[in-house]
Amino acid sequence: MSDTGLRRSPKFEKGALVQLVKGLMGVVPNVIPFQYNPEKLSHTLTPWNPFEVDQTQRGAQAPTVQPFNPKESFNLTLEIDATNDLEDDNPVAKRIGVADRLAALKKLTLASEGLVGDLVSSARTLVGKAAMNAVRPTVPVVLFVWGSGRILPVRVTSFSVEETLFSPLLHPIQATVTLGLEVLTPDVFKCQKDITADIAVAAYNFTKLQEDTLAAAHIANNPDAIRGLLPF
Repeated sequence: MSDTGLRRSPKFEKGALVQLVKGLMGVVPNVIPFQYNPEKLSHTLTPWNPFEVDQTQRGAQAPTVQPFNPKESFNLTLEIDATNDLEDDNPVAKRIGVADRLAALKKLTLASEGLVGDLVSSARTLVGKAAMNAVRPTVPVVLFVWGSGRILPVRVTSFSVEETLFSPLLHPIQATVTLGLEVLTPDVFKCQKDITADIAVAAYNFTKLQEDTLAAAHIANNPDAIRGLLPF
């Protein structure tokens, strides 16, 4: 058999969303790997605009002022398909199709007390025994993992699902999920002192350090081109 060279092919990494859920044993990550990496990833930066400030109410802003990091967001579409699992006679796929994956993704948008805590809370509500103490619902921090070079804390800002194929019991077999993600900067965690905030800030700073390193490498690798653009 001829050598195709496939043994030297680079390892194919899967993107993922990792929900940092606080539990009794610390942080319990709810990892949702992408079945198929999106073919397209939209990335938007919206810098703070000093000219949008009402200059009649406060001192004029310098045009280069940038007191906050730009608002950063991602949009991506995930394809979820249980067809191969059904062909392999997977019992979970035969019973519920991709309903479990859709439920895991939907959890990213909901306030959570952890997977076990949510089950207990739902069971209490079902039998009419809601929690006695009022609590402020919070959404767990989510890490958007796109290879080792991009790991960012995000919050899901939009979520839509299109289900296109169903089992005889009407469980979805194929679905397309479109997500909007807003990056959470370290500033938003100033009032949150726990391990999930520490992980989120560390991930953000690690990614930004890699971006700064790449930007510096680009400048170092193109000195002649840069000098040619300057008239002095």
